[in-house]
Amino acid sequence: MSALLNQIKAGQSIVILTGAGISAESGLATFRASDGLWENHRVEDVATPEAFDRDPDLVQKFYNLRRKGVKDVIPNPAHEALAKLEKHWDGEVLIVTQNIDDLHERAGSKNLIHMHGEVLKIFCTKCAGGEMNEHVKKIEWHDDLFTNTPCPSCGESGGLRPDIVWFGEMPYEMDRIYNALAQCDLFISIGTSGNVYPAAGFVQHAQMNGSVTLECNLEPSNVSGAFHDHITGPAGQTIPELVNKILTS
Repeated sequence: MSALLNQIKAGQSIVILTGAGISAESGLATFRASDGLWENHRVEDVATPEAFDRDPDLVQKFYNLRRKGVKDVIPNPAHEALAKLEKHWDGEVLIVTQNIDDLHERAGSKNLIHMHGEVLKIFCTKCAGGEMNEHVKKIEWHDDLFTNTPCPSCGESGGLRPDIVWFGEMPYEMDRIYNALAQCDLFISIGTSGNVYPAAGFVQHAQMNGSVTLECNLEPSNVSGAFHDHITGPAGQTIPELVNKILTS
């Protein structure tokens, strides 16, 4: 590991991908359990546009519970260490997270992309012309949301939905993410399964530019073999140690 980090010099660019594993250590359930269910629901019933069209009440209820869950947890040492890295590293640090919680922000991270959206935000599909649109105005929302809740902007009901990128929809800010991967010197993946694309392919994009790549996980991901090196263990223990090594390397 020391030899790997010795290749990284002050002022160089770091891109970090975080997944459900980093938030799990704060007490949030991972997206999909070993039985294929998310909080006892089939993903197809709560995380697709078709599910929202078919049963919007169920989908709204599901994400109301997710909002409450986020408010009940706090950032862990891994979140705090990444915020420390961003603050003290001489080069750019960009965090790309698959997580829909706000734990990175609460830990102090600022240069951050939520590629799958944010559970504490909503938007109106009527204002967006009936479709999910990353550029439409997002509304901070910490309370329950119901099918008949009127939109604060247009006043129409039935169009508000969680700001979540569901299966079948395009993740946010992909151009910016790929540009960052093409220019970064170090790519770190933390707490991801390697099951969900396009995030699972980020390591290959980073390596096309000669980036050093590092996977930090409890166990090897589905794309583990693509990384130059690996750190195995809980993120709350391994990431603070890794950040200290980077800052002193």
